[in-house]
Amino acid sequence: MINLFNAHIESLSIHRVGNKSRNEAIFLSEEPYNLNDEIVPLLKEYFFKPFREKEENYFQFAHDVDLEYNDMYNLSTEIFNNPTEAHAISKKITNHLFEQSNHPHIKNGEVYVVHITNISIDNNVVDAVGVFKSEIKTDFMQFEEKGKVLEMILQQGISLNKQDKGCLIFNYKKEEGYKILTVDSNRYDARYWLEHFLSVDAFQDENFFTKKYLKFCQGFAKDVVFPAEDKKEEVLFMNRSVNYFAKNDEFEESNFLNEVVINPDLIPEFKNYKIDKGEKYSIEDVTNFPIANAAVSDARKSIKNVINLDTNIQIKLDFINPESAEKYVEKGWDEEKQMYYYLVYFNKEQKS
Repeated sequence: MINLFNAHIESLSIHRVGNKSRNEAIFLSEEPYNLNDEIVPLLKEYFFKPFREKEENYFQFAHDVDLEYNDMYNLSTEIFNNPTEAHAISKKITNHLFEQSNHPHIKNGEVYVVHITNISIDNNVVDAVGVFKSEIKTDFMQFEEKGKVLEMILQQGISLNKQDKGCLIFNYKKEEGYKILTVDSNRYDARYWLEHFLSVDAFQDENFFTKKYLKFCQGFAKDVVFPAEDKKEEVLFMNRSVNYFAKNDEFEESNFLNEVVINPDLIPEFKNYKIDKGEKYSIEDVTNFPIANAAVSDARKSIKNVINLDTNIQIKLDFINPESAEKYVEKGWDEEKQMYYYLVYFNKEQKS
């Protein structure tokens, strides 16, 4: 978890990059921007707002050979080690971004390189490097009195309500490639920012493994449990899976299988499914990991607990009290109508 409330902008450098394929130039400012009390709160909101609002999916710098060959890893480390040289290093970062700006779809724009202190991440106070790029210009009106007439002047600028591209590189977990948050609102050039400029992979922590394993369970429920049994059992399997994660601090696969997979015939099916699909979900060799509670809460919101029937009827099962579905919902076959049915037991109807 991150806390940006007390974050302080130590330095800001602003440059501009063009598109190399269109022979657009690069502009590097000679000096860092002179911050003042009026602009700082606006900049903090512009830079930080996307990271407060979006889910914390962390990345880390990566390279096929070694981290020391990742340009942004090295440049970020230079700033962390020598913050007084942040402006000079910001020019190298902007040049690196410019070298990746050679696809026709990539837009020109302003680049902001920021050194930030007093950020809290996982209960550790660290500094960070922020790199942001504004691309989309917005029309706005200015008005000017000329004699007895109020003139309307059309101008263009960037909106402080939306960040086009940005990343926060935290001075934390250096050996793994630093923890990084990134945002990209303009997905017409998705590989440009994440792959070509930053060169990052997903950060494989407890949050990552909790999300990936629950996604894997959803795939197993849909592809194996539903065809082998029915929709009710698919929903209940996911319910038991989420509840296992919710009540445990550590995931242990054999315990999980014994507690969650009620039908013993499905245990070898689960293991075979993991062999086939585990790499897709990045959990092929994972059997133990700490559980991230925030990831479990997010997963619970996204997992459907509704049985949709072809007779335009829905049955919603309660994830909080799963034993109700086990005890009070039965599935059967009606010979006369040649249709399946669900039998639901209850004492009285509840008020809405």
